[in-house]
Amino acid sequence: MAPDFTTLTANAVDWAKQHLGSPDYALACLGFVEDAYEQSNSVEIFGGDYATESAEIYNARANSGVPPIGTFVFYDCSGPLSGEHKNWGHVGLSLGDGQVIHAWDEVRIDHYLDVERLEPDQGWDSPAYSGWVPVQRVFEGHRPREWSAEDDQD
Repeated sequence: MAPDFTTLTANAVDWAKQHLGSPDYALACLGFVEDAYEQSNSVEIFGGDYATESAEIYNARANSGVPPIGTFVFYDCSGPLSGEHKNWGHVGLSLGDGQVIHAWDEVRIDHYLDVERLEPDQGWDSPAYSGWVPVQRVFEGHRPREWSAEDDQD
C-alpha cells in the first residue's frame, strides 16, 4: 500500500512543533528532520550521514523556490566539525507558506530565506539556500520501525 503523504507530513509537522525551543538537536539538524518523520510515523528513512550528503542523494538542487509543506529544505553551510572543515549543510522541514522549522542553536521557525541571515558559529559560513526535496523522494526505501523512548535522539 502506498504511503499517505498528507498524514505522514501532518504527523511530522506536529512532532516538530512540539520540540520548538528545544536545544536537544543543536548541530543535529538532519537528525531533527528525520526524527520528525520517523518517530511520528513509526518508519525509518535513509539518506546521508549529514545534510549536504542527503541533499546530493535526493538531488535537492533540482527544486528551487518556495518549498511546499513537508519538504526537506536544504542549505549549504561550511565549517569545522570533528576536526574536519567542509560543507556539512543544514536542513529544515517546510511548514508551508515559506516557513521552515529547523534545529539551529535550538529548534525554531524562520522564513526559508531568513535562515541565510542566521548568525553562524565561529568559523562557519552562513547558510545558503540550495533547494528542497519532496517527501515522496525521501521515503523511497523506507521501512516500518517500532520506536521507543530510548530512540528519541538516535
